[in-house]
Amino acid sequence: MADCLFCKIANGDIPTEFVYEDDEIVAFKDINPQAPVHILLIPREHIESADDISKENSYLIGRIFEVANKVAKEHNLEQGYRIVNNCKEHGGQTVNHIHFHLLAGRHMLWPPG
Repeated sequence: MADCLFCKIANGDIPTEFVYEDDEIVAFKDINPQAPVHILLIPREHIESADDISKENSYLIGRIFEVANKVAKEHNLEQGYRIVNNCKEHGGQTVNHIHFHLLAGRHMLWPPG
């Protein structure tokens, strides 16, 4: 998608320091962190939201969780972390490119806070 913020980041059109990148997935620090560690994980392929996961692209979601595990280990998050995905406007999604928030570095409350 030409006007998608996260597609531009994934393609290198918007400079970002990746904490992880490969041919399918990139991870980078959130510009508005909600925890001491707040990393976004996205597929390079544009998938708008969880509602757009299909048989053809669902393997990317598994890859995101593999990368989250690797990033968590690299950041010494052995005490735990939270992974969050928001779906569409009422679910709190603000960028229409599927992404997962890896949050850590503080005790996570439930309900979220």
